[in-house]
Amino acid sequence: MSTKRADGDGVVVIGLGRFGCHLAGALTRMNYEVLAIDRQPDRVQRWSAQLDRVVQADATEDGSLRQLDVAGFGRAVVAIGASVEASVLTVLALVELGVPQVWARATSQKHAKILSSVGAHHVIFPEAETGERVAHLIVSQLLDFVELDDNFAIAAVRVPESLAGRTLLDLRPNERLGVRVVGVKVPGEHFRSAADDTPLPRDGVLVVEGGIDQVHRFARLR
Repeated sequence: MSTKRADGDGVVVIGLGRFGCHLAGALTRMNYEVLAIDRQPDRVQRWSAQLDRVVQADATEDGSLRQLDVAGFGRAVVAIGASVEASVLTVLALVELGVPQVWARATSQKHAKILSSVGAHHVIFPEAETGERVAHLIVSQLLDFVELDDNFAIAAVRVPESLAGRTLLDLRPNERLGVRVVGVKVPGEHFRSAADDTPLPRDGVLVVEGGIDQVHRFARLR
């Protein structure tokens, strides 16, 4: 049996429709602990053999979430799409439980505003997002992520504090990067191509490319 990753607190995925199950599956393949919750027994039965832990419960009830120890997870994703009321009540319950990162699926701009107003930290639109991409964003410090191959990606990350003020030429000899920086954005300016003498600005954003594990490792630098 594989060991779950130690660099995350696990993810709760609530709602096992098309987006929710794809997201839960992507997180499982990335070896993160996943607790999947859905109120429909047929969905629970369908996914119980493929996911770590699948539970039938009404996530709008904070008592049910307490029994499942949802507050012990670092992240929760509300993937409910069929009911705006259920998604909003679920987000509210998660926020009141103190879950540090609550991501929520929105079906319209109005829905998104309501989710934000009740405390959702991140609002996503599945029609424009894939489960695989959102999975990488949820469990990392990445600002954006595009997987181009099984083990190659391009991502946007904030400049690590320890690297601010350095240049790419300074860093290259000791192989600290592990990825290639292809673009830099200084606050208030547009992205520009990176060269050896390009400074890494404090509070700036980098576009990097490399292996998926390397990209995640670079994003965790401080």
